Amino acid sequence: MGPLPPAFWSLPAEALLQHLHTTVKGLTSEEARRRLAQCGPSLLKPETGAQAWPLLLAQFQSPIILILVFAAGLSFFLSGPADALIILTIIFVSALLGFWQERGAAEAVRKLLAIVQIKAEVLREGIPREIPVEEIVPGDVLVLSAGGSIPGDCLILESRDLFVDEATLTGETYPVEKTVGVLASDAALAQRTNSLFMGTHVVSGSATAVVVRTGTETEFGKVSQRLKLRPPETEFERGVRRFGYLLLEVTLVLVIAIFAINVYLARPVLDSFLFSLALAVGLTPQLLPAIISINLAHGAKRMAGQKVIVKRLASIENFGSMDVLCSDKTGTLTEGVVRLQAALDVDGAASEKVLFQAYLNASFETGFMNPIDEAIRSHRSFDLTGYRKLDEEPYDFVRKRLTILVATAGPHQETHLMITKGALPNVMEVCTTAEAADGTRVEMAKVRERIQRQLERFSLQGFRTLGIACRDVGSAIRIGKDHEADMTFVGFLVFSDPPKAGAAATVRSLKNLGVSLKIITGDNRLVAAYVGRGVDLADHRLLTGAELRTMSDEALSKRVNEVNVFAEVEPNQKDRIIRSLKQTGHVVGYLGDGINDASALHAADVGISVDSAVDVAKAAADIVLLEKDLEVLVQGVREGRTTFANTLKYVFMATSANFGNMFSMAGASLFLSFLPLLPKQILLTNLLTDIPEMTIATDRVDGELIDKPRRWDIAFIRKFMLTFGLVSSVFDYLTFGALLFILHATTEQFRTGWFLESVVSASVIVLVVRSRRPFFKSVPGRYLLSATLGIVALTLMVPLMPLSGVFGFAPLPLSFLLVLGSIVLCYVLAAEAAKKVFYKRVNF
Repeated sequence: MGPLPPAFWSLPAEALLQHLHTTVKGLTSEEARRRLAQCGPSLLKPETGAQAWPLLLAQFQSPIILILVFAAGLSFFLSGPADALIILTIIFVSALLGFWQERGAAEAVRKLLAIVQIKAEVLREGIPREIPVEEIVPGDVLVLSAGGSIPGDCLILESRDLFVDEATLTGETYPVEKTVGVLASDAALAQRTNSLFMGTHVVSGSATAVVVRTGTETEFGKVSQRLKLRPPETEFERGVRRFGYLLLEVTLVLVIAIFAINVYLARPVLDSFLFSLALAVGLTPQLLPAIISINLAHGAKRMAGQKVIVKRLASIENFGSMDVLCSDKTGTLTEGVVRLQAALDVDGAASEKVLFQAYLNASFETGFMNPIDEAIRSHRSFDLTGYRKLDEEPYDFVRKRLTILVATAGPHQETHLMITKGALPNVMEVCTTAEAADGTRVEMAKVRERIQRQLERFSLQGFRTLGIACRDVGSAIRIGKDHEADMTFVGFLVFSDPPKAGAAATVRSLKNLGVSLKIITGDNRLVAAYVGRGVDLADHRLLTGAELRTMSDEALSKRVNEVNVFAEVEPNQKDRIIRSLKQTGHVVGYLGDGINDASALHAADVGISVDSAVDVAKAAADIVLLEKDLEVLVQGVREGRTTFANTLKYVFMATSANFGNMFSMAGASLFLSFLPLLPKQILLTNLLTDIPEMTIATDRVDGELIDKPRRWDIAFIRKFMLTFGLVSSVFDYLTFGALLFILHATTEQFRTGWFLESVVSASVIVLVVRSRRPFFKSVPGRYLLSATLGIVALTLMVPLMPLSGVFGFAPLPLSFLLVLGSIVLCYVLAAEAAKKVFYKRVNF
């Protein structure tokens, strides 16, 4: 395969196939493997999530860590190797801990994403085969149908009524018709009607196309590379960033001040510099990225156990803070198994003819799989010997009709019959006559009101009603949209999809979790109202698509919170409803699985689809349900909130004892004649206190933290930091006073005592701040409790170990341990009291 042609849309299909060394039957499997190895996966950016070296190096990206490594290297040459090696070892061990946890999290997520992999249908040696879209290579021949994503830039080989949504690339609102042809080499992107582009999707029709470019070589890939496109920042990511800025501001001010004052007091510059940097490491929760990754990945694994697959980890927080869920009714509130209830004539009597014509239409259609045609085919079988399909006009979301042209063998000559099935109003608009029960034809105007009454009667009972019409087209063997005229209305198809038995209870469960449900459906208002009543949604608060068209954005924003059911809604109106809800301050989830749901899934704060959805819906979703069931969603929301609550616990821990200890140490260094802890001792303290916090993802979460949506609140975190940091500092200074004035500790004893108090208090306080309840009324997770007790025991043994001298520690008398133990106990009780007062005054 030579270099790819720069303007492939200007080449005839035969010439392009020859240039790509492929045929209309596609590549061989062996050649496809060779090209995949040569060209690489069809990705817009390389997968680096679980690769070892990039992940390990990422642990050293913090500027503070890099400066500390540099300073330790300087210390190696100026002061000797011992301290420098200890500091570097502690930094490396911390990095390995983060790497090990993050790699495990990335691998777990990779396995979960494989469950909901997007696939494309290609021809390999002439045989259709489904492969992951990442394995598409230049020269592959795609088989495309409605709902399919286009995985590369392609030239169309064959097409049939092909319409493609190119909004992501060109901004064009309406689907664009695509046909076979040869265009000028300078044709603009929007004018390349013979080409298909990565990042777009098929709305209706079918086609085969040869892939010319993949990955970053595509038009979409060039745009994403040029603009460095990335998904919009979620509320969770924004919260983490703002929290990082808060700590950075505090750390910079404190560290610069401490370094300057220590130098002013004529202490060794290098020691003061290392001490300041070690304090910065203690103040900075450098494990926050790892903790977040571990928490989110652990949450994603738990959610997978509830049949909820998370595609984008940061969306878990949005999932948990979601307070409005918009969804279609089919399969979520209803059984999702559509059944043909009856085939009726104009008068509402059962009709064999209507049923047979519906069966012909459903049996010969070749568009995307849909439950309506499946229901017709499974209701009853007919012998179609003597009937053959001549042509088809596929369903689209503008016409809302599907038309089939069939040839029937008559006694004297062959008849070409056009049969149209679709939404009742859309079928009626192309009919000029209707067939009465006795077979005679009457003008449509005479029966229109009767048909409308029948529709209302069926709709009030919750039935979905379609229309059937036909027309003899003489000798025509091809049809188009313009043939859908002067037809004869034959009758009704009545379908049932009753509300699920437990749907009302599930909606109440969502309401108890602070999530209100809103139905957005294309079905008529009477059917939507019937389903709404069945699940305890107030049907008087209903808005139709027609009313939406005449309503301003301002008026909609005032009504949108009151309305629970949106009926007869057009695809582009879904986005408008979602954006209006977001503008009024809601975190909005949207559950959709259809071709026309992609833009709504993008517009929502959290896009939710199902594993059985069309490719474009699954690709647009942040979260994919393995079952289309709201009960699955309820469990997913609980797990999402559990994950968010555990992430916040780490933030609370990092901003309470850790922050208080480092702040106290900074202050103590100003009036002590020696550094309260050596840099290596500070880093060891930081390493030991991080270990229990790494198990936080497995911790239990109290029910009150799950019962309503919650968001990042930096003002709350700042108040928490000041309150519990102050409590911690008070007891730190008590420790200083006890060591200096009561126990008359030497420098080594002071540092050892202060190290023991710092690590033990920071570890134990985890059990206090992790819950709003009294610590003895909220049982921590097994791993968190074990790690906390293990670190306390290890810390008490450190001064007795052979290596204690290397770290500058010395064994302490029993009196020291009793006094320090009493201070830690008083600290826990004071923190518990402070927590009770804090949560009474501050609501979160």
